Order: sequence, then C-alpha cells, then structure tokens
Amino acid sequence: MLKNIHPLLHADLLATLSAMGHGDDIVVADANFPADSVARHTTLGKVLRLDGSDVPQAVAAILSVFPLDSFVDHPASRMQVVGKPGDLPAIQNEVQALIDRAEGKPLPMEGIERMEFYERAKNAYAVVATSERRFYGCFIFKKGVIAPEA
Repeated sequence: MLKNIHPLLHADLLATLSAMGHGDDIVVADANFPADSVARHTTLGKVLRLDGSDVPQAVAAILSVFPLDSFVDHPASRMQVVGKPGDLPAIQNEVQALIDRAEGKPLPMEGIERMEFYERAKNAYAVVATSERRFYGCFIFKKGVIAPEA
C-alpha cells in the first residue's frame, strides 16, 4: 500500500496512467463492455481489470491522480443510450458528479453513439474493465497536463 494513493490503483494501472501522455484516452467500462477484444486494439494491448469494483469507484480512483485535458471541449465522454441519446442513466449522473468534483467545476460529458464509442475505444491507450452491472457504464477520459508551479 502507498500513502495518499487510492487502493484500487494497482501497480499496472498506476504505471499505465503514468505512461500515458497528453491527449491519450483511457476507457473505463462496465462488465458488459467487450473489454478484452477492444483492449487488444489499444496502445497497451491488454485489458486492465478492476474486478470487484464498480464504475464510480474506478473513476474516483483514476481521477484522484489523472488530469483531464483542458485543451479540448469534451475531455470526458459517455456511451449514449441506444435510441435515447439524451437520456442520462443514474450511473452517468454519478460519474458526472465525480468529474465535476475532481475538476472543481462543471465539465459536461460528450455523448457518443454506441458503435462509434466502440471504435473510439479501440484507439485509446488502455481499457479498464470493472464489475459494474448497470447498463451504459462506459466512459472515455482524455489525459491533460499538470502545469509547472509558479
């Protein structure tokens, strides 16, 4: 264990988050997402598992160390509900609250159509799979920068 590091951030996940550069994407996905097959297309090439955790736990852990990109309009994206792209399931509202808390301001997510989400996920740096059973618990986060201290 390490001090001030969320316990879900295991060595492989921490190394991946650290290795990612500005503009790289990470996917956090629910249990129904085809994480293994999509992850084979990513930069990392394998899925990072957080078995036993749900999506909000995983997102909270990741956002505790992961800066979101301030150079793009939507550094956080969500999978849209099929046939109802404007609907926000409870899990997406929970993740939105975590994003806003981590950033200290409202930062609305972009909705991405399901099949387009899968294609964008294949171009990500890595995929994190959780045990989340609620539908539409799939998100993409774009890494930002940490400014030098004045």
